Amino acid sequence: MGFPHNLLAEDERVVLHMHPHWKELIGPVLWFVVLGAIGAIGFFALPQSWGSWVDIGRIVVAAIAVLLILWLAVLPWVTWATTHYVFTTHRLLMRTGVITRKGRDIPYARVNDVSFEQTVVERMFRFGTLMVQSASEQGAVIFKDMPKVEMVQSTLYKLVEEDRNRRIGADDAGI
Repeated sequence: MGFPHNLLAEDERVVLHMHPHWKELIGPVLWFVVLGAIGAIGFFALPQSWGSWVDIGRIVVAAIAVLLILWLAVLPWVTWATTHYVFTTHRLLMRTGVITRKGRDIPYARVNDVSFEQTVVERMFRFGTLMVQSASEQGAVIFKDMPKVEMVQSTLYKLVEEDRNRRIGADDAGI
């Protein structure tokens, strides 16, 4: 599911559109491979000499494998694919979910501080935690597993400054 561009204002454009880091997909891929192999072995390993119980056993093995694959592999992938971190020229947007959607928008005028944290492993794989402190009741927004977190932090800082300059210019023009 792509990001809905109808959420943008006329003079607003997307600068960065990101998903959480790809490391979020390692577990689901491993579960898919392991459960697929176990399911295939369980399905084909049941001896034919057991008669009609084999058919029921194969159906049960296949059903359990499919349910586990859906829960442990497909659902996390869908969650990853439907989590959007979008930085526009005017605001920061976060959207998550398929059935139950959650979103948060922070206009750059409300951003007070942008910082990040990275462990040694996170630095090796180029991701980290981005913290955006805003002047709102909700306070900070924390983006875990943000890819290229240092680049995102500096880009966000530039966007906040450009927004501030744009608003000052609009105020000076009497708009």
